[in-house]
Amino acid sequence: MMGSIAVVGLGPGAREQVTREAETLLEAAAREGRLVVRTRIHPTVEAWPALAGVPSLDHHYEGGERFEETYTRITAEVLERAASTEGELVYAVPGHPLVGESTVQLLRREAAGRGIAVRIVPGLSFVDAVLGAVGADAGDGLRVADALALGRIEPTAPLLVCQVYSRAVASQVKLALAEHYPDEHEVVLVRAVGVAGEERMERRKLFEIDRDEGADHLTSLWVPALAPLDAVREPQTLVEIMARLREPEPAGCPWDREQTHETLRRYLLEETYEALDAIDAGDFGALEEELGDLLLQVVFHAQIAREEGLFDLGDVVSGISQKLIRRHPHVFGEDKEQDSQAVLRNWEALKREERRKKDQAEKSMLDGVPASMPALSVAQAVQDRAARVGFDWPDVSGVLGKVAEEAGELARAELEEQRREELGDLLFVLVRLASWLKLDAEDALRAANRKFRERFAHMERAARGEGRTLDEYDAAGLDALWNGAKGAKTSINR
Repeated sequence: MMGSIAVVGLGPGAREQVTREAETLLEAAAREGRLVVRTRIHPTVEAWPALAGVPSLDHHYEGGERFEETYTRITAEVLERAASTEGELVYAVPGHPLVGESTVQLLRREAAGRGIAVRIVPGLSFVDAVLGAVGADAGDGLRVADALALGRIEPTAPLLVCQVYSRAVASQVKLALAEHYPDEHEVVLVRAVGVAGEERMERRKLFEIDRDEGADHLTSLWVPALAPLDAVREPQTLVEIMARLREPEPAGCPWDREQTHETLRRYLLEETYEALDAIDAGDFGALEEELGDLLLQVVFHAQIAREEGLFDLGDVVSGISQKLIRRHPHVFGEDKEQDSQAVLRNWEALKREERRKKDQAEKSMLDGVPASMPALSVAQAVQDRAARVGFDWPDVSGVLGKVAEEAGELARAELEEQRREELGDLLFVLVRLASWLKLDAEDALRAANRKFRERFAHMERAARGEGRTLDEYDAAGLDALWNGAKGAKTSINR
């Protein structure tokens, strides 16, 4: 073994709260030079003569390193000290070593890989003191988190954030919590609870928690839970709202209850196109709203499927999450690809393997392109998939040559059926040209449609300004109006 470490809890801050086991161990380690404390900014350390002069790791909290690096640096130093210490190194931390102490969790993982034994000597947790001060019950789903390692946040359960040791850390915590709670949510800053003469509690709005310099290593933040329907930034809240709307009468909504996958089909399509319109217009306020409407459709269909015993939103999310991880081994695995083309080739290979496992090996790689998509999008999707296995022109000149060839065949076509086929062929190869130019054919045509509409509307306004309508102009007059529209500033050429 390469050394050993005893992690000792110092309790919330009062000297009398230290256990006898911890007291004996700390004093012996201090005498023999085997003790290091995470921080000296703790009443127990400051008031204990036996601990005077023992080294601390406070220097890691200073300087300009990123917050997430702080605990990594602390852990590294503890491991270095353990490897060079004769006998067991004692590492003392506030409270209980296994409550809100990210360095301890990191230390245990790293030590195991180096053959360094770690044992825990318990201490009274600061959580006990805080719960008594705020009058809360840990049985209500309490989660305790380190300020520098908040992790996932569930706002419908109470949260206790420890180690809010500076104004900068408080600001970081505020920004993280603001993604889940309203700015006006009332929280409690708690300092040195249980330490006579130093205890302080301040109720504040969430947006106010970083407004003074009073935070230190004994500062924690109590965040009460939100009511389920108040946690409006959480996807689960939307799921619960939809379930409520679908409840039998009189609780739910009659219209929502009547809907089926089939009746919702048109709304799914409409919301998709409205989101696309917002993107085309560059209106991100509208895009935010339309994506919400589109998400509602996903949740709506998932709720109906849940009621029918088919699947639920969790299954939907699980499926796409697993698929993304499985199809990106260059991100989540060891297979590091070098460029986007290699990624696409690997993607197709993975999809073929998935089809094989589903007994769908004979299924065409083009079968996954929905026929109900716009025709331009279908054409581009099937050609792009074919190109991934090498079925394509070697360079763009071949595509341009094919465009000219198909245009000539269209010009020579005499019968209506021939013209329809040749026009389709020309459009199909123009779509391939779009891919070679790194463009989306559907987007390009939508932009052209929008440009034409704006310019035509400009012509109509110009005609009205002259007291006329467009049908009163001859060809030359219409050309003049069109040229005027082309020169005008619009959202297309602005």
